[in-house]
Amino acid sequence: MKTHPGTIRARRNLYLLLVMLVLIISALAYAGYWWHYSRFRVVSHNAFVTGNLIPVEADATGIVTQVLIEESQYVNKGDLLVRLDEHRAQTTLGQRRGELGQIVREIGAVFSTHQQMCQKLIARSARFARVRHDVLRLRQAAPNGSVSEQVVQNAEDQMIALEAEMREAEAELKAIEAKVSGTSRILHPDVEAAKYKFIAAYLDYSRQQIHAPVSGYVSMRKVQVGNRVQPGDPLMTLVPLEHLWVEANLRETEVAQVRPGQSAEITVDLYGDSHIYHGTVEGIVPGTGSVFALFPPDNATGNFIHIVERVPIRIALQKEEILKNPLRPGLSTVASINIKEPEQHRDSSHSLAGTITPEYKTDIFVDELADAQAKAQEIIMDNLTQKNSEIESNCKSR
Repeated sequence: MKTHPGTIRARRNLYLLLVMLVLIISALAYAGYWWHYSRFRVVSHNAFVTGNLIPVEADATGIVTQVLIEESQYVNKGDLLVRLDEHRAQTTLGQRRGELGQIVREIGAVFSTHQQMCQKLIARSARFARVRHDVLRLRQAAPNGSVSEQVVQNAEDQMIALEAEMREAEAELKAIEAKVSGTSRILHPDVEAAKYKFIAAYLDYSRQQIHAPVSGYVSMRKVQVGNRVQPGDPLMTLVPLEHLWVEANLRETEVAQVRPGQSAEITVDLYGDSHIYHGTVEGIVPGTGSVFALFPPDNATGNFIHIVERVPIRIALQKEEILKNPLRPGLSTVASINIKEPEQHRDSSHSLAGTITPEYKTDIFVDELADAQAKAQEIIMDNLTQKNSEIESNCKSR
């Protein structure tokens, strides 16, 4: 049966009308969505999760004898990660210990020599004074003939010799005083120099054991047993996953209304659009990505192309949401910033970022210097004085 042309046109017009209605409804819905929501949002698909990547590096020279951790393991602050061969460092430490004791004994001998020179000068001064008095008496008695001129001359010659010896003793005493004046056996500069050489050797010995500076997950482990490491060699990286943030790269035309304190919604590709993280704009990086590139563009060469630059925006994430649904640095995200909210800080240079989380500070080295100083002081005191029993035994053995 042949369809009438009027029926075909009516059906076609109905279909076109339905399509137009769908398009109009969709356009109205999108316009309503844009008017009430989207126009107050700045959205960036160029956004990634990031965090603090704590490097663990060698601080001493040695051969790796033991690796106690593996990638993806969680370590607490202060846990032993790597152990180096301690033999060379232990030998150097023993050498510095002996040098410190030797210097303390040598300085003790210098102080004893100083006391000896003081007594020597006193004795020579007394002899000089006695001979000088004798010379005065002999000179008074010489005119009467009580003593001969020869006796007077001999006494005067002796007085001159004793005066020279006294001046020599004074010079020797000044030379000794230049070494010991204004200090003590413990605080003498030579003792201090030897003391801090020992402390440096002690620190080098203690750094043969490498501990975790912060708590976190082990990543990028490069160290292997048998490696010979030098100070500054990277061994691994620790990643604290409790403190992460999003770095959203916005076009420079979108940054004008972004301010610290504005809320943001983050969706991560790992969990999809069904899970939303809530964040807060912490700050705006003071420069575009091209400025901090390894090879920044040189527009003064004349080969210039106008490109819309990207400005990194730091968005803080809530710790509770991160712990409930863990994230990893480097994950791709979509960041949506609510620019409708009242500006808490009109100055975009103001930053809410802080350094209050544990990975910004470590105290695993805080006791090393105190322990080294205590051991150095113990060595000094052991070599500063001898026990009475040792002195008596030494005297009896002579």
